Formats: sequence, structure tokens, C-alpha cells
Amino acid sequence: MDLTDFPRVHLVFPAAGIGQRFGQPHPKQYTQLAGKTLLEWTLDAWSDLPFQGERILVLSGNDAQGHALATRYPGLRCVEGGAERAESVLAGLSAINAATDDWVMVHDIARPCVRRADILALLAHCQSAGQGALLARPLTDTIKRKTGEQVSTVDRRQLWAAMTPQCFRHGQLHNALSFGLAEATYLTDEASAMEALGEPVGLVSGSGDNIKVTHPDDLALVAFYLEQQGRLSST
Repeated sequence: MDLTDFPRVHLVFPAAGIGQRFGQPHPKQYTQLAGKTLLEWTLDAWSDLPFQGERILVLSGNDAQGHALATRYPGLRCVEGGAERAESVLAGLSAINAATDDWVMVHDIARPCVRRADILALLAHCQSAGQGALLARPLTDTIKRKTGEQVSTVDRRQLWAAMTPQCFRHGQLHNALSFGLAEATYLTDEASAMEALGEPVGLVSGSGDNIKVTHPDDLALVAFYLEQQGRLSST
């Protein structure tokens, strides 16, 4: 793919959360894995992509460690986020000097195993379709719904697990997040904000190793995937 075919592509990495489910005294993005933090492993995955847009790392207001690590990445700019993901992403979008039709990709800082091929496939889909999309994975487990004491099986053929990056036009995503926050809409990701406004959202099948670190047990799996990708030495 020739990246010059795309308008400017901006990157936003929300990293203002504290990772409550991770169960550690520090935010999960600063957990060490083979001599690097998860934040560094994730930023490294994007470092050789020659996008011409801005790169924004969204941190909590008193995050000295994040600011220090960001200095290792030329062109990466830090901005202060909010209490919720949507607030942090909106802060990142507001800090970008972008045209309304520029593409913005938002990526979880706790997904260090994202593949370059998947990032480019997502961008290619957005350009071809002319609308935003996200990486996702069709569900393979049998899914149960429990309502009170009643258990039922959900048709998984229609279900996908959302991943990141998620890619949308800057103006549309800024408007969608602003509206969702103003209306107190339940927003779990950028796509949910777009959906709330009735905007079309595409799904692009992503690799299964693009996992999000949520629990400490996930670190061993991340190390395995990084090794399989040739990014982490087994010695």
C-alpha cells in the first residue's frame, strides 16, 4: 500500500486510565515486560509507520512517567485526558490541527501486539468505503446471556469483539464524542459514539494476537505473541 494515497492520518493513544481491573499499584501501561513498559511496546509498534499527521499521547494530569517516556518518540505530543476514555480521546482530537476529513486512528495503549498489516488493511478499507471502521474479531465461543435466573444462548454468528485501532474522520468523531458526552450516552469505544449518531461503522477482521492487556495473566500471552512476531527475543 502506498501511504501517500491517504489524506493525513493522525494517531491518538489514550493512556490516562489507571487500569483498575489490572489489580496492581501502578497503571498497567507501566508494567514492565522484557525491559520495556507496555506503553513503549505499543508505541514501538507504530513508530515505523510513516503517517504524516500528528501523534498524541493522552495522559493523566500528574503522569510524570508518561511524559518522560514520550520524549523517546520524536513527534509524539502529550495532552491531558479526562476521567473516562471518551473524554481523553476527545481531548486528543481537540489538540490536533486537523481538517474535518482527515483520518484519525485511536489505539489502546494496552494493545502492544497490533500488526502493521492490520493497521494498513483498516486504512485501506476506510479509504475504499469512504467511511470509518474498526478492527474486530468474530466471536467463536458460545455466548450465554443471564437474565435473573434465566440463561439463554446468543447467536454468535452476528457478534464481533471490538478491537483497536478504530479509524474515523476527525470532524465526525469529534462531533460524535462531544454529543455522546453531552447526552451522557454509554460510550465504550469510538465506534459506539458514531453508532449513537446513526453513522455507518465498518468492521475489518483483525488478527487474534491483537489482545488488550486487562489482567496480569495476559502478560505471558503478550510475551508469546511478541516473540512470534519477531519483536521479542526468546533468549
